[in-house]
Amino acid sequence: MSTQIALLRGINVGGHNSFPKARQLELARSLGLREVTVLLQTGNLVFADPGTPPEETARLLRERILADLGLTVPVVVRTGAEFAAGVAANPYPQAVAEPRTLHVTFLSEAPGDTSRLDALDQAAFAPDSFRLIARELYLCCPGGIGRSKLAQAVSRAPLGVVATTRNWNTVTKILALAGS
Repeated sequence: MSTQIALLRGINVGGHNSFPKARQLELARSLGLREVTVLLQTGNLVFADPGTPPEETARLLRERILADLGLTVPVVVRTGAEFAAGVAANPYPQAVAEPRTLHVTFLSEAPGDTSRLDALDQAAFAPDSFRLIARELYLCCPGGIGRSKLAQAVSRAPLGVVATTRNWNTVTKILALAGS
């Protein structure tokens, strides 16, 4: 079975944008999505591929969330194969042993202008580093992302696309769900 994965940004974080897991499931099913699984409360939906392009699925989810909940929630959707390819492209295989140190930012599309990212002097932030590969930005922070000055700098470098970040533990759990 082929799948799609919807990643919703900024829900159920710090008491903002309340969108309980049961309601996420209900909303996805109301759109005709089948075999829906919601991982955690933070907007990770895995479902049978509805036959629409991922961008269209993202638009439908965004519009329904706005109409039903009044929330403006950015959504990034990948096919299961695209998600798996993003996991396989991880440029930090050493970080997999310490998954709390690795994060992936999923982008709605490849950014056209990366000049602000390119201008960051990664050596000044060592040992933290990042790599942008196609539509994924990998961030490796051996000391953790919470205190990382590089993570802050990267988040302030707008790419002009929808972006949402997951830690490596969540990424691998999503991948396992998409493959089952």
